[in-house]
Amino acid sequence: MDLVKFAAETINEKRELPEFKAGDTVTVYYKIIEGNKERIQQYQGVVLQRKGSGASQTFTVRKISNGVGVERIFPLFSPKIDKIVVDKRGIVRRARIFYLRGISGKKARIEEKKA
Repeated sequence: MDLVKFAAETINEKRELPEFKAGDTVTVYYKIIEGNKERIQQYQGVVLQRKGSGASQTFTVRKISNGVGVERIFPLFSPKIDKIVVDKRGIVRRARIFYLRGISGKKARIEEKKA
């Protein structure tokens, strides 16, 4: 076994994360440290992509804040992520939905998967 993979598996504790993919709307509860205080900040948006594998896996979340699109890349197994909640399941045909960057308004809506 590769030493890097072995070290990554032993360092990262196995956490229960929900299944989500591109097009889903998620809320990421992220720990913010300001001085000696710690708080949890929520970041809600649409998942644009999941990238990588194993311990180095990341996902990109896009939200609209004051009319401006804001994207943030989160490491999936970061100790700063408190929890991830899937709010809506989206119906998309692609694994990376970067076309959302170029559209706005009603066109940018993603159809919701009914349970």
